[in-house]
Amino acid sequence: MDIDTRLLRYFTMVVEEGQLTAAASRLSLSQPTLTKRIRQLEAELGVRLFDRSRAGMAPTAAGRELAGRAPALLADVSTALRAVRGAATADPGTLHVGFEGGTINLVGRATVEEFARRMPGWQVRLREYRWFDSAGGLDSGELDLALWHAPPHVGDRTPDGRYGCAPLGLDERWAVLPAGHRFADRAELDIAELLDEEVVAVPAAAGLWRDHWLGTDGRQGAPVRIGLVAHSTDEWLAAVACGQGIGFAPASLSGLAGRSDVVFRPVRGLGPSRAGLYWRADRPLGPAAAAFVRSCRETVAADGRVRAPERRGPGAQMASKGAA
Repeated sequence: MDIDTRLLRYFTMVVEEGQLTAAASRLSLSQPTLTKRIRQLEAELGVRLFDRSRAGMAPTAAGRELAGRAPALLADVSTALRAVRGAATADPGTLHVGFEGGTINLVGRATVEEFARRMPGWQVRLREYRWFDSAGGLDSGELDLALWHAPPHVGDRTPDGRYGCAPLGLDERWAVLPAGHRFADRAELDIAELLDEEVVAVPAAAGLWRDHWLGTDGRQGAPVRIGLVAHSTDEWLAAVACGQGIGFAPASLSGLAGRSDVVFRPVRGLGPSRAGLYWRADRPLGPAAAAFVRSCRETVAADGRVRAPERRGPGAQMASKGAA
């Protein structure tokens, strides 16, 4: 019988938390998705692993047996993957880097060429994940690094200690408005003017990242009115364009938007985001991953800020003029 190790990881998290909501948040998954995965594991094993009640998820006898064995199984897989990667460091290989949303706009040909100079013969394989699901790729070993934006106060490790971080540079948080919005012709906005606007949100499973992209740190306690929850950059931009709410995004995303029905505007009173590369804190960076970090620091940022991308599309051009 073949069991997906991700299902075991999801199972152990539910056992640790005792409920689906908290486990889903830690895994950066939606609760329905996690429920589906647990039921999939039960179906594959042919046993019921949890007794479900309003109080939470209590493991059955079969669940307790699996809970006692799963950590060792996962540790063996993790050890094997590290050994394989360690054995490959002397020979050319492939570095797997995940990205979410517009973060790929930060990495270009210059980064890849700098990496190739540092690691001759190696390749970089970039893989897009649904928002904030890159953590699953890092945990399973599918990814070596993940490129995320995060609040500036996240240091060299995420608050839960699970992921190490190599900061790349600050990236201003701008407001994104439908082209017909009453503020669309303004060169700059103030966060106080936007407090009553509905906002297009990222999923709740994103945790502190969700609060960051709702602009809660600049709201001084004012509640957020959520107009819609989006699950990808394209879905999010479409929702803003259709007037289902405004949004907050990295200024660098304006170079990727390429559409005339949204505009990007600087916002007074809203601090920046910070781009960074993340990895599992319990897995030290190998030579290739460390070389990619250095390559990004050489090409992505200048003077502590991410480099301004080439802007495309009328909405992006207007934002560029407004910020001048």
